Amino acid sequence: MSDTQREFGGMAGKAMFAFGVALAAFHIWANTFSTMPELSLSALHFAGFGLLCALTMPAWKGAPVWFDLMIGAGAVACGIYVIFAFDWIYERPGVGFIWSDWLFSILAILIVLELSRRVAGIFIPVMTLTFLSYMTWLGPLVPGVFKFPGLTLETTLFRSYIEVAGMFGPIARISATFVFMFIIFGAFLIRSGAGEFVIDLARAVAGRMVGGPGIVAVLGSALTGTVSGSAVANTVSTGTITIPLMKKAGFPAKFAAGVEASASTGGQLMPPIMGAGAFVMATYTQIPYLTIVAVSVLPAILYFFSVAIWVRIEAKKHGLGGEDEDAPSVGEIMRRGGISFLLPIGVLVAMLMSGYTPTYAAAYAIVSVVVASWFTPNRMGPKAILEALSLGTRNMIGTAILLISVGIVVMTVGTTGIGNTLSLLLADFAGGSLIIAIILVAIVSLVLGMGLPVTAAYIVLATLSAPALKELILNDLMIQEIAAGTLAEQARAVFMLADPEALVKLAAPMSEADAAALYALVPDDFTSTLFEQALDPAVVTTALLSAHMIIFWLSQDSNVTPPVCLTAFAAAAIAKTPPMATGLTAWRIAKGLYIVPVLFAYTPILSGDWLLAIEISVYACFGIYALAAAWEGYGEWPVPLLLRAPLLACGVVLIWPLGRMVDLAAITGVIAIMLLTRILARRPAAVS
Repeated sequence: MSDTQREFGGMAGKAMFAFGVALAAFHIWANTFSTMPELSLSALHFAGFGLLCALTMPAWKGAPVWFDLMIGAGAVACGIYVIFAFDWIYERPGVGFIWSDWLFSILAILIVLELSRRVAGIFIPVMTLTFLSYMTWLGPLVPGVFKFPGLTLETTLFRSYIEVAGMFGPIARISATFVFMFIIFGAFLIRSGAGEFVIDLARAVAGRMVGGPGIVAVLGSALTGTVSGSAVANTVSTGTITIPLMKKAGFPAKFAAGVEASASTGGQLMPPIMGAGAFVMATYTQIPYLTIVAVSVLPAILYFFSVAIWVRIEAKKHGLGGEDEDAPSVGEIMRRGGISFLLPIGVLVAMLMSGYTPTYAAAYAIVSVVVASWFTPNRMGPKAILEALSLGTRNMIGTAILLISVGIVVMTVGTTGIGNTLSLLLADFAGGSLIIAIILVAIVSLVLGMGLPVTAAYIVLATLSAPALKELILNDLMIQEIAAGTLAEQARAVFMLADPEALVKLAAPMSEADAAALYALVPDDFTSTLFEQALDPAVVTTALLSAHMIIFWLSQDSNVTPPVCLTAFAAAAIAKTPPMATGLTAWRIAKGLYIVPVLFAYTPILSGDWLLAIEISVYACFGIYALAAAWEGYGEWPVPLLLRAPLLACGVVLIWPLGRMVDLAAITGVIAIMLLTRILARRPAAVS
């Protein structure tokens, strides 16, 4: 990883500034008015950011500018050459690669490996080379189910560089369209002063609550997360204000840093941007972007609620109150600059709901930021607009390079079929248990997160394991259908292949154990047909979305889980606390990352039925509170040891769906236990 960021002054600095402005403006034009081919846009995207990455992130400390300029010029040449090579290679059928094809395809891969090393260290280049090796010479040497016959070097280079599948495939297109447009939008919001508005609004709303400064961190990070694509950036921007506020209110420094790291991690779960995850998910699943962000709102709120509960419990335990005496009023904040944040977000949401594409909506939202700023003291003139364009480009450099590099990995997974093999192995290791599969995915995501940024980790893991999770979710739904005796008539014929007496058995309800035994007799080759005949297409789509959302949420845990947790480390630097200890604290507070995916797997919270989703969320709020209070031994009052087990049981029941009556009974149990703790707390000899 590059040790330093190179800064340019004088004419060189002005040239870099102008290039950044031009690159952002080009992407806005290309995504709004142009019909440029996907390959051309992706190639020019790589050319521009390859040059910027090479120049701003030197190969090593003290590397000469001319060396990095050569690398950047090579990226530009490779980006331009592929635009023409795509047509040339099809105009000479049977000829294959000529010398220039060999030269530029090899050079392009070497350059993207080197640039990804500068951005994120050695892990991504090693992983990319490993997958390319498996696709060529290593695959034939691997025994067993992972054996792959191997492709020629020419075919591998063609698919990696020239064909719209690798470097310039779907992942690069996402980077050049959705991701960059929303990063530019976020840069305009920051430049307009919306960042200060977010923190001030959070202080006004929550500053005087129990544990107020901690709630400010949660609320501020949630609002910042609506436009920020980076948990680390979220931590740095909000943490410099919220961490000192929490320390001043009496929160331990380590806890304050952990709260900020956990809350900022949630920023990547908060619509509409979701750290680029929503755009990638929409491309992978072919589920509309607007659908994904709409069903993600309640789960994101649940996560921030879970962090806020930890803050409240800590404040109650140590008698901390809202100490932000200087918190402004909501009215004052709205008059001072609220429109600079609310109007652009409103324009963006309204256009998305009206059916406009995300890129088109983002372009108009960018314009609305400028317009809204003129109703505030921080008016954006030509200079501010240029600065925002340049800021957006700088913020995009690392993301662009990483996504292009990961595109090669995704291509190799699809070409070799290793993703399907790993999915089958995952299902086999899980023994048909969805919860075990989720635990395995969580472990793998944590390992991947040590070397990959969150979005890249999600892409790799989704490619490898989403099919298995989807099938396991559908398996559970099928068993429920069979047990209820509501299986569609056309689906029952499939069971005749496995059991001649199936029609008789399926005519009446049965236990889930008997249903699972009957379903296990269905041949694997017929499960897809059974899903299509027995389940509503909307249910199948929800299962696909649930699988990807589980993976996306679990991919976030590397932000707060040691030994590599960059978000927690950034918060520790602000709080001046030990990084590893801060990481452990953040991991403890961020338990929502593991709780909410259980809801994705076992409830229809993502189905689009809002009344049902709200009901599930209400139960989950009680469950999260119960689990946190049982873990900490403190709710509104101390929780005696004897009451922790029943409180924990109530929390588990509310997260794991067992029926409405059971959930209502569990809520009653939580309330009763809390009332009992109040009675015990008022006694001089309370049970401990």
